[in-house]
Amino acid sequence: MHTDLPDEYAELQQTLRRFARTVVKPRAQEIDRDNQYPEDIFKALSDAGLLGLATPEQYGGAGAGTLGLTLAIEEAAKYSNAVALMLLLTRLPALPILIGGTEEQKNTYVRDLAGGARRASFGLSEPQAGSDVQGMRTRAAEDGSDWVLSGSKCWMSGLEQADFYTVFARVGDGFGCFIVDRDLPGVSVARVDDKLGVRGVNTGELLLEGVRVPADRVVGTPGQAFKLAMFTLNSMRPIVAARGLGLAEGALMYAVEYMHSRQAFGAPLTQQQGLGWMVAEHAAEIEAARLLTYRSARMVDDGRFDKSAVPFLSMAKLVATETAVKVSGTAVQLLGAAGYMKDHPVEMYYRDAKQLTIVEGTSQIQKNLLAEAVFNRTLWWD
Repeated sequence: MHTDLPDEYAELQQTLRRFARTVVKPRAQEIDRDNQYPEDIFKALSDAGLLGLATPEQYGGAGAGTLGLTLAIEEAAKYSNAVALMLLLTRLPALPILIGGTEEQKNTYVRDLAGGARRASFGLSEPQAGSDVQGMRTRAAEDGSDWVLSGSKCWMSGLEQADFYTVFARVGDGFGCFIVDRDLPGVSVARVDDKLGVRGVNTGELLLEGVRVPADRVVGTPGQAFKLAMFTLNSMRPIVAARGLGLAEGALMYAVEYMHSRQAFGAPLTQQQGLGWMVAEHAAEIEAARLLTYRSARMVDDGRFDKSAVPFLSMAKLVATETAVKVSGTAVQLLGAAGYMKDHPVEMYYRDAKQLTIVEGTSQIQKNLLAEAVFNRTLWWD
């Protein structure tokens, strides 16, 4: 790829690309078909040191930051968004702890995530509180030296495999963030969802029935965790964008390879001008998405994930994930009837892509944030 990546990241990209081709690609369609968590892939990620890619070195990680993880997820998503999600889950539940947690919490939970000793999931959304965080009903109340959590969280990825959950709950008029160990009394998996796409890593509902969480598992200041949740989501936008970027690349590459081999009207499909224009437009969209995604990853690594950075982080997520939907749809079309069959992965790309425009801030939420930035001239051009 023609990018201005520093040499160490360009080398990392090549290593990640080889890993994705040799480890992820052969298993991608099987993971989707069987809808079983790929323990072999998790072990391979752990053995390759990729579970702690973005984690600072002082907490057992590689210290490659958001950009390093973005590159890894992009390469994995060329073949499997389930594996890309496994990598994302090394970061999402850890970020609130890294941003607002104690050194003890970082040296225990974040370090264990980086080394593969534990897995985690992130609990923010509820049935009536997805985009509208203020609608949250799960509550936490102080009781002696503990906090008691009651409520439920939905659409949590990696729910069944997790050893602990990073959970947000109402604390009075504000919000709190809590590390909830899986084995605490009152913690249960209420439901596992049957998803359209990104199969192999489950999503479901977590039930919290009077769960007593020790005070040393509170992340940050109780009642003041709203910013912690927003900073976490802001910081994750480049990583979700990378899932869309990689998917779009993988779908278009597969479709083009098919076009070279498929003849129609006496010539390969690559000689059909109208089809070539479709490919050309998507190639430009992919490269635009790449520039936005890499820039946003660098911003997060520079510590720029507050409100002033939101427009740039949001546009990366918006453009990359919507590009994934468009490109995967075209890939199905370019293969014709074959594209609709499970013999080819483009139908999987098509199903997987839609999830990306919904998770961690829908496309409509990103547009709202961008419009607000333009109207108040946070995003302006003079």
